[in-house]
Amino acid sequence: MLERSDVSAEALPAELLQSSQPVLLRGLVRHWPLVQAARRSDAAFCSYLRGFGAQTRVGLWRGAPGIGGRFFYNEAFDGFNFERVVGPFGQLLDELLAGSRYALYLGSTELDASFPGLRQHNPLDLHVRDPLVSLWLGNRIRVPAHFDVPDNIACVVAGRRRFTLFPPELVDALYIGPLDLTPAGQPVSLVDLAAPDLARFPRFAEAQRQAQVVTLEPGDALFIPSQWWHGVEGLDPVNALVNFWWRQTPAYMDTPLNTLMLALLTLRDLPPAQRQAWAKLFDHYIFDVDDQAAAHIPPAARGVLGPIDETRARQLRAVLLNRLNR
Repeated sequence: MLERSDVSAEALPAELLQSSQPVLLRGLVRHWPLVQAARRSDAAFCSYLRGFGAQTRVGLWRGAPGIGGRFFYNEAFDGFNFERVVGPFGQLLDELLAGSRYALYLGSTELDASFPGLRQHNPLDLHVRDPLVSLWLGNRIRVPAHFDVPDNIACVVAGRRRFTLFPPELVDALYIGPLDLTPAGQPVSLVDLAAPDLARFPRFAEAQRQAQVVTLEPGDALFIPSQWWHGVEGLDPVNALVNFWWRQTPAYMDTPLNTLMLALLTLRDLPPAQRQAWAKLFDHYIFDVDDQAAAHIPPAARGVLGPIDETRARQLRAVLLNRLNR
């Protein structure tokens, strides 16, 4: 993995933010007041956070001691091994400082909505389109490998976190779970990264060989490109990160996960020859597209084969909804 310690939080290079490979950014946000508080003590870190919303009600995951910190499915695979609860943010901080035996995990909680002012006091100048900035906080928890559609910079601000990353092409070796029943919206690997069962998941041996494993200290950051699989482990009783998500395409382009779900409905169970024909059509219009695909059509008549802007995206979405509702 590429590692850099020469990057400033005030001037992240554009080529880094568009990289197709992960980049470890040592000390990127060590100057943040949030990180400086954590370096003093867990109590100082939690005290600093309380100043931005101790009474804010937040949703978190709570798992019994028996799950060993691993948030996952239940044995029947019809639910999960944790419960979702809502309570005051200050109560979560108290539990963490008290050394709760329960696995506690506050995931993806938007800073501006829940903790006004926290982002402004701990800034990162990305110069990207509409970043979503969130807080993640917990104790010694483990999150299965998953991918995100946006690009991501994860900034560890308290404790240590271990990331295990896999490139997108290793999806076959990761044994992905259900697409429509997921812990947090994204499909996850069924392999326990801490104790992989290679008898049950033999292809994971190849993923192990190609895995990139890195431990981040408070103040370090990690750039994770879109669709890179990553499992995350909190190594200390109090650990937290602030992450920045953004897409290199406009929001009106929607998520390709919707395309995947629709393809399962319409393409997967076709006869092989028909699937192959559709694959060729997708290559022609999507995956291998160039400026010749519609060059023979007058520009004014190209419709959805022309450039997609916000207006055309709304029109196309309306057409799709109408077709799906027939």
